[in-house]
Amino acid sequence: MRKLELDNKYEAVVIGASVGGIEALRVIFAFLPAAFKQTIIVVLHLSPQSSGLAQILSRKFRMIIKEAEEKEKIKGGVVYTAPPNYHLMIEDDKTFSLSVSEQVNYARPSIDVLFETAADVYRESLIGIILTGGNKDGSQGLKKIKELGGLAIVQDPDTAEGDSMPRNAIAVSEVDHILTLDKIGLLLSGWLRQ
Repeated sequence: MRKLELDNKYEAVVIGASVGGIEALRVIFAFLPAAFKQTIIVVLHLSPQSSGLAQILSRKFRMIIKEAEEKEKIKGGVVYTAPPNYHLMIEDDKTFSLSVSEQVNYARPSIDVLFETAADVYRESLIGIILTGGNKDGSQGLKKIKELGGLAIVQDPDTAEGDSMPRNAIAVSEVDHILTLDKIGLLLSGWLRQ
């Protein structure tokens, strides 16, 4: 079995999850260093009334984790999360924009919206990861990441609490890796330590 490694050409990673996503992120983030220079951006389907993913994750991890804000300049060394009930987009100047436009795939924030805008900006220096979830959100976004030269990773559907999202992503896109959560964590950990 060959060793999985990510080279340092990647600048950012986008992660999308739905049902079971908080626990999946906890498993992955347990492998990550507290300090790193790259950018991680996460969309998780949460209730619009939720306190927010950043607050939930910040209780457990020492990394800088914050909700993305309108027109905020994207910085390395930060885990950004989409605010509840807002689509999170990346602009050409590497700032965030937020939208309350219609739901996409029954979700706001939508994984596809983040992934597609991130693919346009980061192109071949982007990693896209689809985790557990019960719908098809993220499939088209991951496909676009792959088409523009980025890396596509999907959680092994047999290990996902909700296998629809990983299975749909695999069906739509030519993914580079199908991995368990711990292997995703180890892969990202090695990359973030570069």
